[in-house]
Amino acid sequence: MKKKKLIVVVGPTAIGKTAMGVALANHYDTEVISADSRQFYREMSIGTAKPDEFELAQARHHFIHSHSITEEYSAGDFERDALALLDNLFRKHDQVIVVGGSGLFVRALCEGLDDLPKAPVEVRDQLNRLFLEQGIEPLQARLKNVDPVYYEQADVQNPQRVIRALEVFEATGKPFSAFRAGKLEERPFDVITIGLNMDRTLLYDRINRRVDRMMETGLLQEVKSLKVYREKPALLTVGYAELFAYLDGQSTLEDAVDRIKQNSRRYAKRQITWFKKYGDTRWFEPTALNDIVAYIDAKTEGK
Repeated sequence: MKKKKLIVVVGPTAIGKTAMGVALANHYDTEVISADSRQFYREMSIGTAKPDEFELAQARHHFIHSHSITEEYSAGDFERDALALLDNLFRKHDQVIVVGGSGLFVRALCEGLDDLPKAPVEVRDQLNRLFLEQGIEPLQARLKNVDPVYYEQADVQNPQRVIRALEVFEATGKPFSAFRAGKLEERPFDVITIGLNMDRTLLYDRINRRVDRMMETGLLQEVKSLKVYREKPALLTVGYAELFAYLDGQSTLEDAVDRIKQNSRRYAKRQITWFKKYGDTRWFEPTALNDIVAYIDAKTEGK
């Protein structure tokens, strides 16, 4: 009996993962799981580029608007909940689609995570405050000092990753890298990973135009409404941190928007680098639906 197939669509921000996920879900008559670490949150919509009403109507999505920003929701929580959901979905479908730009959440679902200790809330809050007050550089320097092994491996431009590693060290006195066993969990399904990419100049233009659309549709108002939650890890990210700085009087609005574009481009570059190292990913142009379907079908048939 053939294993069920988890079709994972990855790639940089603004590349068109949502549209491809919907197209594949329609082709295979199945459902979509979002593996984006911020689209869970009901209060964060514009800045996270959630699927719009039309896209949500085209295919059933899971883990969109599923949690409040007031809740802590980790990659480990997602792994547990998504595996339970897949157990149900695979009773009805031979394929399920996962769409995600968050490498850690994709890895959690497909491979499992190392068993990391949970840090006290006050440790996390202290590190978040340091980031908000002084930026990421002091945290990077601290991580390089206490855990040079992980510092060389990690995306140290991502404040959530740096803070998480420092949380573990502060809570245990042991470096984050000491807890990373690196063993893969056996899954009762096969994973087929599709990467979307395009010419870098065209991608950067898409990113810039999407940021402009976000501002036109009310991103600043969304950020203002979330100011009371600004220390939450999900808000220490591109599109939100820059506008909080503007609201604090640290920059002009024009400079904040330019920084969102710049940081989004940098984030896209890091995503591409991460996913090129991750697993057995086959890369396609974001409009190559027929080629992607042919590849998935060949993999399914064992060719």
